[in-house]
Amino acid sequence: QVQLVESGGGLVQAGGSLRLSCAASGRTFSSYNTGWLRQAPGKEREFVAAISWSGGSTTYANSVKGRFTISRDKAKNTVYLQMNSLKPEDTAVYYCAATQERYYYVEIPERYNYWGQGTQVTVSS
Repeated sequence: QVQLVESGGGLVQAGGSLRLSCAASGRTFSSYNTGWLRQAPGKEREFVAAISWSGGSTTYANSVKGRFTISRDKAKNTVYLQMNSLKPEDTAVYYCAATQERYYYVEIPERYNYWGQGTQVTVSS
């Protein structure tokens, strides 16, 4: 069993930065591929970024490539999402999620087994 707790959301002006953290409990978390997904009002949940269990592979949605960076600290059982050059369209609830399925599937929200409660990110224009 894995429990995930996100933090670091907030209100920021366009062009600003935020760093989200996902703290995990459970000794097996280091074996999970982990992703960040987001959901804006009236829209479906969408993939943002993922990192493999080893940290050796990362994947980004085209909309955030070059602006967001995902990383993980195995010693702290924590995954981060550094978000730079934020835009109003990045406004959403951001969720951390974990899966033991093959890394090939990380862009598919339905493939994640464990989810955090979400943290709100609001970018003002």
